[in-house]
Amino acid sequence: MPRTAGQGLVGDFMQRINRIRQVLVLVGAGSLLLATGGVAGASSLKGTYNAADAALVPSAYKSTTLQVATDATYPPDESIVGTTMVGFDVDLMGAIATTLGVKYKENNITFDDIIGGIKGGKYAIGNSSFTDEKSREKSVNFVDYFQAGEGVYSLSTSKLTFTGLSSFCGYKVAVETGTTEQADATTEVSKCPASKPLTVRSYPTQTEANAAVLSSQANFGFVDSQVAGYIVSLAKGKFKLVGSAIEVAPYGIATPKTSSGKKLAVAIEAAIKTLIANGTYHAILAKWGVTAGALPVSKIVLNGATS
Repeated sequence: MPRTAGQGLVGDFMQRINRIRQVLVLVGAGSLLLATGGVAGASSLKGTYNAADAALVPSAYKSTTLQVATDATYPPDESIVGTTMVGFDVDLMGAIATTLGVKYKENNITFDDIIGGIKGGKYAIGNSSFTDEKSREKSVNFVDYFQAGEGVYSLSTSKLTFTGLSSFCGYKVAVETGTTEQADATTEVSKCPASKPLTVRSYPTQTEANAAVLSSQANFGFVDSQVAGYIVSLAKGKFKLVGSAIEVAPYGIATPKTSSGKKLAVAIEAAIKTLIANGTYHAILAKWGVTAGALPVSKIVLNGATS
């Protein structure tokens, strides 16, 4: 079946994402700086074994390969290039594993299935740009390691503006299923007047949400702020950022809500603090252009949700 014009644009956009490998994105108040090449040498991104941190890993996890769940449709945090998973979350997970002296395997699954997979014992770690929220902390532990807000993008030809969630009233918003953005946009639905209904269209992956905006099935894309900037940077002028980021909150790496799971979280927390101290953490964030979201050691905590 021949591609429609809409399908051609989507295909062109996704091919662009797959071709660009070492891209640095500096996201400020809607500004982007793009360059090729890495900031730091590979050796400074891998971390170094730390015996004290490794001693914190519970015995249940020391002699096995830790299964890590990630939805790799969220560049620059996590995505697939060729057959390889890449992104700052992916690099950070590798450095944490090296620091703790553990083996691990990344599993690319749908975001909405990650917490259920952890609760069911299939995965030991969820590493996929999770906003640490009190509601999620009832199901899993979170080790806070980064912070991000929520950003909005639209077609570059759009005349729409964004000054807060009420700006969505009267329009269609594309989100990835299971995300904070889906929850926030859905909550806003009941606040919109009947004359200006808000339609929230959720998709299993961020890639599909992007395609919905590109094909005008949605007026806005709603996603984490640094991801919105990255999406715009790769769209060859088809997208633009709209307004400023809102609701800045911490990201967390998830572990099971069990005794061993909490001990694993404590070990991960210690490893991240070590990676900050030896410079690896900031080198990884700099490589991917997301240093604006770096947290100080004092903010690397267990279950630090703000809402």
